[in-house]
Amino acid sequence: MALLLYRLFFPVAFLFALPFYALRLVRRERGRASQEKPPGYGVGLGQRFGRYSEEIRARLAERPAPVWICSISVGETLVALKIARAIRARDPQARVVLSVTTSTGYELLLRESAALGWLLPLYNPVDFSFAARAAIAAIRPRVLVLTEGGIWPNLLCAARAAGIRIVLAAARLSPRSERRWRRFGKIVRSVWGLFDLVCVPEAADVARFEGIGVARDRIRHTGGVKFDNAAKDAPSREAEFRALAQPLGFSGPIIVGGSTWAPEEQALAEVLKNLRTEFPALRLILVPRHVERAAAIADELTRAGLRVALRSKLPHTGEADVLLVDTTGELRDWYALATVVFVGKSLPGIAEIGGQNAGEPAALGLPVIFGPHMENFAPLVAHLLNDNAAVQIAEAADLASALRSLLADAEKRAAIGTRARAALVPHQGATARTAECIGE
Repeated sequence: MALLLYRLFFPVAFLFALPFYALRLVRRERGRASQEKPPGYGVGLGQRFGRYSEEIRARLAERPAPVWICSISVGETLVALKIARAIRARDPQARVVLSVTTSTGYELLLRESAALGWLLPLYNPVDFSFAARAAIAAIRPRVLVLTEGGIWPNLLCAARAAGIRIVLAAARLSPRSERRWRRFGKIVRSVWGLFDLVCVPEAADVARFEGIGVARDRIRHTGGVKFDNAAKDAPSREAEFRALAQPLGFSGPIIVGGSTWAPEEQALAEVLKNLRTEFPALRLILVPRHVERAAAIADELTRAGLRVALRSKLPHTGEADVLLVDTTGELRDWYALATVVFVGKSLPGIAEIGGQNAGEPAALGLPVIFGPHMENFAPLVAHLLNDNAAVQIAEAADLASALRSLLADAEKRAAIGTRARAALVPHQGATARTAECIGE
């Protein structure tokens, strides 16, 4: 019944949503107007309906059969890349197809796959039955891996009909999603029955997923891939980024605002201006969640009297107050330059709340500040706060005092960072355990 209802209503919902996505695409195009578009930026339409070029089909026909990992945008793609590398480390002959939904995720994949001959980047098919079946027939994976919260029933059905093993890796269940699944539990239980395995990050998630219809013997507690800092094989760009930032005057204390949403950038800019009376060398690195907003953010900060440098224009001569990162997939390495980190999507008054990943800066041993809305990472945040390994503020007005306290006290920063790193010990090895589950 659930699958039938989905197939009836999905085309209608798709048509209603199409103008919204078209408008968002136009906005992203405008936001990227000053940048060169990546190779293949316009190739996605055919792939979204399971149609591939002869060159891609030739690569898909190679053996052994690939593992197909589906992600959505940049954040999920970074998780998927960690899993892909772990699969390859476990089996040096493994081939991985990694597909994404967004153009920013695809751009990241193009850069990564240039150095990884075993990785093939694609766009996800739209979840129509015919597109899902065409993609399955072309890719012919030995395992289909969905990541985090991306669940596409028609793709799952097509994979199940083809006898393909299906795994949900780094499964994420926000409180809002859990309430929805529970509300329609009897109807949607059949969707969860399509998975052979669901890998969850926290021990408490086992009961939560069981409560929404996943069979207990199909749930594995692997730890959080996002919080696993064990991917040491991934190259670090910290030294490169320090060399880029130093000519801008970024040699003193640095605040990094990660995955920010409007008006969090404005709040951080105001704090920067206020705190520089006490910390004259203080600088700000902003990494907005949506790169297409970079031009608007730069304009706003310039009008506020701040000197702004764009990441896409580096190397750049002349000092700046703010470095605005208008490229994708680099957040973790910019975090490494931070004295203090603010994690975005967490303050009241923004368009969407729920928090971004605080695990990355915590794993680097950095003092982390975030707002009251961290619902998407509730177990991790509770763990950090219980261990006094992070700082939570109630509103933007509290940001200045929280930053001042940490910037003025190196010992306090070091102690919080040490506790933050220790709090993530249970997640070490999560990526390898997830790859092992996929390879069962």
